[in-house]
Amino acid sequence: MSFLTVAYALVFYTAFILLVGGLLYKISLYAFTPTPLKIPTTPAPVTRSGVVVRMIKEVTVFESLFKSNKWIWLFGWLFHAALALVLMRHLRYFTEPVWFWVSLVQPFGKYAAFAMLAGLGGLWARRFLVDRVRYISAPSDHLMLALLVLIGLSGAMMTFVTHTDIVAVKAFFLGLMVFDLQPMPTDLILLVHITLVATLMIIFPFSKLLHAPGVFFSPTRNQVDNPRERRHLSSWAAKIEAAERQ
Repeated sequence: MSFLTVAYALVFYTAFILLVGGLLYKISLYAFTPTPLKIPTTPAPVTRSGVVVRMIKEVTVFESLFKSNKWIWLFGWLFHAALALVLMRHLRYFTEPVWFWVSLVQPFGKYAAFAMLAGLGGLWARRFLVDRVRYISAPSDHLMLALLVLIGLSGAMMTFVTHTDIVAVKAFFLGLMVFDLQPMPTDLILLVHITLVATLMIIFPFSKLLHAPGVFFSPTRNQVDNPRERRHLSSWAAKIEAAERQ
């Protein structure tokens, strides 16, 4: 077994552990953070089913962003929709046999990389061209965007410029899933691409990109607008009140 194969296997095992562990840790923090106030952004739903519908619209079509700024919504939704297609297309490297719907996605996911890059380009340009956004943009914001752009570019290059042995790539990742290491192709663009992906996996739970699961725990989105009908008590406040009554 080559050193390259073992090294990348260790990198991806480490990246996977950090990604899953970091996400579980952050999600647990979100879940147990006290929410002492009833603060849904109005107009807000007044029933729990309405909240579910609101969250679905927020996650799928970015409803609040659409109402706030149409240009940011356009580039943001374009990037996220294209990224979803790209990720679904990549499932072929982790499934055998390949699921039928993953096969159907392949032609669309192939060109979704260009839409993803266009969306990223618009979001990145905003951080330079809009004064108020440029003022609050930290170096980490630019580095995150640069990382995503480089991942998209290197992935597109493997599809349209210099091809790699995708059969060997799939064998490598299927082997990782069952702890049976298979030889890793040594194409430079491939190595750059998966190194960037592993880097993204490692830093994802500790970056602003964590808004992906965080939106589900936002009290401005997941609360029912019924402050007059029902008194709002966070779990910790309810415990204190119950203890005082005893």
